[in-house]
Amino acid sequence: MDKFENEYTWGKAVDSNSIDKFHTDFDKAINEAKKELGKKYPIIINGKEIYSDDYFTVWSPSDTRISVAEFPKASVDETKNSIFSAKNAFKKWRSISYQKRVKIFRECADIFSSRKFFLAAIMMFENGKNRIESMGDIDEAIDFMRFYALQLEKNEGFCKQTFHPNPHEKTQTIMKPYGVWGIISPFNFPSAIAIGMSTGALITGNTIVLKPASDAPLSSFQFAKVLHSKLPNGTINFVTGSGKIVGKTLIENPDVGGIAFTGSHEVGMKGFQEFTKSTLKPFISEMGGKNAVIVTKHADLEKASNGVMNAAFGFGGQKCSACSRVYVQNEIAEKFILKIVEKTKKLKIGMPWQKDVFLGPIINKEAKIKFENAVNIANKDGEVLTGGSILTSLELKNGYFVEPTIVTKLPEGNKLVKEELFLPFLCIQRYGDFDDAIQLANKTEYGLTAGIFSNDQTQIDEFLSKIQAGVVYTNRTASATTAALVSSQPFVGWKRSGSTGKGAGGENYLQQFMRTQTQTRCD
Repeated sequence: MDKFENEYTWGKAVDSNSIDKFHTDFDKAINEAKKELGKKYPIIINGKEIYSDDYFTVWSPSDTRISVAEFPKASVDETKNSIFSAKNAFKKWRSISYQKRVKIFRECADIFSSRKFFLAAIMMFENGKNRIESMGDIDEAIDFMRFYALQLEKNEGFCKQTFHPNPHEKTQTIMKPYGVWGIISPFNFPSAIAIGMSTGALITGNTIVLKPASDAPLSSFQFAKVLHSKLPNGTINFVTGSGKIVGKTLIENPDVGGIAFTGSHEVGMKGFQEFTKSTLKPFISEMGGKNAVIVTKHADLEKASNGVMNAAFGFGGQKCSACSRVYVQNEIAEKFILKIVEKTKKLKIGMPWQKDVFLGPIINKEAKIKFENAVNIANKDGEVLTGGSILTSLELKNGYFVEPTIVTKLPEGNKLVKEELFLPFLCIQRYGDFDDAIQLANKTEYGLTAGIFSNDQTQIDEFLSKIQAGVVYTNRTASATTAALVSSQPFVGWKRSGSTGKGAGGENYLQQFMRTQTQTRCD
């Protein structure tokens, strides 16, 4: 049994003083990735790569003149065929030993590890992540494959002998797969989340139809292409196209036994209600957050300002775990604001493939319009401290670049304080008593991540006891609410943020894709 170790590429480069080599390898990978841009790609159904006459183009959000890839607009019939293929493949795939399934996913993880700089470079063009963020995404995908392989092996395929007082009865529990799963993944972690959910379903013996976000399908295609040749035909199907066609067909088809979804609460809840309206079936969902950080008068403001800034503006706030609200105690509010505004103004914004860039573009035109609307509300109802502009310099004018924005003095019930924006947009609110801060932080329908900065141990203990979120951090300078590691920090949402209470990258995750059967053999 192998011991799990995170891929952790950037962290290891820092620890080993090999940052220059990291960037040299990345520069080579960028040149390699450029040669792949603009190609036509297929969907994959029943082991066959199928091209089409009807394509959509994936444009780079950094420069919309750059065609990243072209993918087919799958039809209802093609989606139904993918489900039919997955259903037919189920019997063969589930009968393959868990040891063989473990071996396949470890091999796939090794392939990804050997190609990680190229895969990260592809992602930079596809969704605008900078070097460190895109490498972190690929690392997480590798971690998911290896960690879930270890969990399946460690639990011996989730088959367990049980005790019975009657010596003539031999009893055991065994967890078995459901059948076909629809995997509906988002643009923001196009490798990690797509691969994590897909691996969870596949390694436990289910078959899948993977529908990636149309803004970023190329990263998950790399996974499907590597994996489908290693599996029985139809075990993994990869289908691109509209959510109104592909996603809707998956959710409405009675042959789909489970759905794993990551996206907005609105879309997730509609999918859940439709999928389970006539029968009980598993719907594993992670549906965003409105994540708060509390900064107390006992905080180290240098750490706090760095941690909040990184959590709010990393990948343009386009993470379900991003910090979008910070509650600062009155006594130190002015000092904290001065620090975070000054640091935010210095953030390097530009093309994500440049090695010193912190913030690339937001994902698309719709996000840009949403940003403009949020700024209008901020100017009307609060005070914008920094940011608020669309960037239109010569270098950036063809992409979706916006300034990281900090706003304060908003009413607590304001839309910007309550709703998930998925933008580089931070609301700073003030409070008096520590109890008030926890109440304000919890005053949301979401419950994904949260953080605190305080050197008072009693406050930290109270925060950990009372905060209503699945992933919480104390005094975390690197990022106050984001960047959870597989195994170390299982990623789980409470309240409206998630449907199951079992975290991705944790020991309980795989069991969601299976159901228990109790078996008794009598002499």
